[in-house]
Amino acid sequence: MLSIDPKMLFRLDELEQDLVERRTWAVAEGWQGEIEGIDLTLTFLRGKRAQAQRFQRSGTVDLGLPHQRPPITDG
Repeated sequence: MLSIDPKMLFRLDELEQDLVERRTWAVAEGWQGEIEGIDLTLTFLRGKRAQAQRFQRSGTVDLGLPHQRPPITDG
């Protein structure tokens, strides 16, 4: 799943503005399929923005270093 770098939130704002303008044009032209596609894309974009904003607030999580498990013995 694609993760957005919180530093790039401004780019999502630019993309959203462009999609809203395209949607306005599609409504004026009566392109129902295009409107539905843009609406779906806007929903995903806004979800990604919310995800990135949550990540930005919470920071990073230290998962530690992986370690090797001891071998399983019969006995």
